[in-house]
Amino acid sequence: MPKIDNIKIYEDLTEDKLQAKILQKYKINPQDILSFTIIKKSIDARDKNNVHYNYTIHLEVSNETKYPHLKRVENIFLPPINKRRNSSYKPIIIGSGPAGLFCALTLINNGYEPIIIEQGSSVDERISIVNEYRYKAKINTTCNVQFGEGGAGTFSDGKLTTGISSPYIKEVLNYFYQFGAPKEITYLSHPHIGTDNLIVILKHIRSYIESKGGKYYFNTKFIDFKQEDNYLKVICENQEFTTDALVLAIGHSSRDTIRMLYNKNINITRKNFSVGVRIEHHQDMINKAQYGTKTKLNLPPAEYKLVYHGPNRSCYTFCMCPGGEVIASSSEPESIVTNGMSLFNRAQENANSALLVNIQTTDFSGIDPLAGLKFQEQLEHQAYLLAGSNYNAPVQRVEDFLNNQKSTHIGKIIPSYKPGYTLCNLNDLFPKFISDTLKEGIQYFDHKIKGFANPDAILTGVETRSSSPVTITRNENYMSNIKGIYPCGEGAGYAGGITSAAIDGIKVAIKIIENNQN
Repeated sequence: MPKIDNIKIYEDLTEDKLQAKILQKYKINPQDILSFTIIKKSIDARDKNNVHYNYTIHLEVSNETKYPHLKRVENIFLPPINKRRNSSYKPIIIGSGPAGLFCALTLINNGYEPIIIEQGSSVDERISIVNEYRYKAKINTTCNVQFGEGGAGTFSDGKLTTGISSPYIKEVLNYFYQFGAPKEITYLSHPHIGTDNLIVILKHIRSYIESKGGKYYFNTKFIDFKQEDNYLKVICENQEFTTDALVLAIGHSSRDTIRMLYNKNINITRKNFSVGVRIEHHQDMINKAQYGTKTKLNLPPAEYKLVYHGPNRSCYTFCMCPGGEVIASSSEPESIVTNGMSLFNRAQENANSALLVNIQTTDFSGIDPLAGLKFQEQLEHQAYLLAGSNYNAPVQRVEDFLNNQKSTHIGKIIPSYKPGYTLCNLNDLFPKFISDTLKEGIQYFDHKIKGFANPDAILTGVETRSSSPVTITRNENYMSNIKGIYPCGEGAGYAGGITSAAIDGIKVAIKIIENNQN
């Protein structure tokens, strides 16, 4: 298939006009075109005086020999699935986040009927419960921003970028498009769905899975399991299930489940993770810093991704949400957890991003594999106490954080966190090595984005759930040390975001299909 890349476009065009312009530029007869597909669209803003779009397209033409100047690319085919599973038991998936859902979709599309067990509610009911916390400080420990249909990714930016390389990336994007995401996610260099679109997409996925024989059990908490001969008893608070394939797509916040698994002798090890704060700026400032002021293109709200390597630690931005808000994300009582959320149009006044410092397994003495989990819990509870023990979040202006003094006023940038905030000194919250690295990172990033260290920029604590602090180990068949149990996704330590979690769900499903249980 012919490919054209590095196509510079300096104006906003509809797809039809874009196609006409490209065909004219590369001297291709429109009558020879069988298909025209945009593969990638990115923004090149390295030169603020020459901001433009960069496209890559694939063409299917009736006579390729007429166009020898075009590059040829081979189609990428996914590896075939060797179906060996022969079992009377239905696979059971714990968790309905990206890992669990894409595991279920892969099983469904290969003729199997999985059962999805979710301790939280369906997405419509979940919205009401999340808003009870955001506006009334009423926390629900089984259904919240972390737990419920769609997992933690539902109340986020719906970012689909990933640092991994996999032939399944395109499949994940096409699935989302199939279930209602905008077409542009299949080719944008930084695709995102937005919470508003995700809510609709999740309902479409559920309808499809149920139409093919899959079944959901909401408000059903997984609390134990038992090995019996060649199968497993899956014990929930209100009923039991039997299976020989149990997928643990539990998410990074299922601490009581992780503790239960550890007590049941599932092999769990420590993993590096990160903690920090959310930082907020005006989105207009980020736009000017990234795009300049001369472009006439109708560009989306600008993003950034920054890394600082200090003498002892690294600091980096994560899950940057243009035109979004900082959202209350606790899943346990007397704790404060933050995350970022954007709707698809990213139209709110502030930009926010996690600002994180790496935590290493060697930072904890002893051999307890749950030491990192306990460290997270301690920080979240300390944030709750620091802000007044009322589910307000501790907030500080950047200038005051850098000077190690409690904030006494809010400047031009208004914190977006609900249900409320308390002015604090975040230096009192973190160990010194975290505070020092955050300060170094903020000042370093100000050289990359002028205004990043704006005195009125807002820091909100704490961000602790960017990744799991543990790995539930698995073998080459993706099984744990207990036969039939498949650790999966971000909570098990094998992913870091919606796309990578979805890909891990696909891979686990394929292993279930290819493993002969008998």
